[in-house]
Amino acid sequence: MPGSARPFRFGVQTSKGGSAHEWRELARKVEALGYSTLYSPDHFVAQPLAPVVALTFAAEATSTLRVGGLVFDNDYRHPAILAKDMATLDLLSEGRVEMGIGAGWRRDDYAALGLPYDAPAVRVDRFEEALAVIEGCFRGEPFSFTGKHYTITDYTSIPKPVQQPHPPLLIGAGGKRMLSIAARHADIVGVNPNLRSGVVGPDAVRDSLAAQTIKKIEWIREAAGDRFASIELQYRAFVCAITDDAEGFAANIGAAMGIEAADALESALMLAGTEAQVEETILRRREELGLSYVVVGEDSFEALAPVVARLAGI
Repeated sequence: MPGSARPFRFGVQTSKGGSAHEWRELARKVEALGYSTLYSPDHFVAQPLAPVVALTFAAEATSTLRVGGLVFDNDYRHPAILAKDMATLDLLSEGRVEMGIGAGWRRDDYAALGLPYDAPAVRVDRFEEALAVIEGCFRGEPFSFTGKHYTITDYTSIPKPVQQPHPPLLIGAGGKRMLSIAARHADIVGVNPNLRSGVVGPDAVRDSLAAQTIKKIEWIREAAGDRFASIELQYRAFVCAITDDAEGFAANIGAAMGIEAADALESALMLAGTEAQVEETILRRREELGLSYVVVGEDSFEALAPVVARLAGI
């Protein structure tokens, strides 16, 4: 299944910053190393920085770095409020926002905040309505919407974002229904493990293996139809290491995950090996699967920088 020749982009997901100075310096380093985007996760348990505020500081500290949530949880804030925040940030950053959103999954966040953890089908229903609200807000024209979960009445959201018709919409998804929704609406689809259980456990790990990733991209292709070629496919490498012993590293990680080392190395959750091996893996995933947008964490972005320098934009 050959992928497109879409140029590579790389992002860093982090919420680590103990001061304004530290956070600004991290954003500037990410930008200087050639990464396209700084993403903040959207969690409350053990996440230091609130995403909208942190992304605003990062945008102010840089000149080309794009910023976004990876991804905002729809259940934590009203979609019209989030759309206004992101349109404002897009205006003030001169068009550097990526609008990342998902249906929500992390059970301990909901428990800590006293939010009802509805069944996946209900959360996805609510998410689908939220997309309609967000898209209406970004048009900057009067609109109304009536659904089971949201009601909007003759509302005009201002300011309009700089990027038109709207900032690139990134939807993170792991299940067939969410990936199909993403295929119909998103500019960027984050191909994720299915986190329907609310925790990152063995089911999520098995759902990230190569065969399942191939199946997910087929679901996207089927639902997207003619727009598939315009979609940027993204993955988050949660385990990333530059090492001379990829097999040994993968064996240790695989043992903890309950999978074989070879399967761990092929999982979209992992990038491991020498710089040359990691580069070859990234290239192969684009060629075979169309995955061209790679996101890593704060623990590995500096080690991966030489690979990013060679591949970004190519």
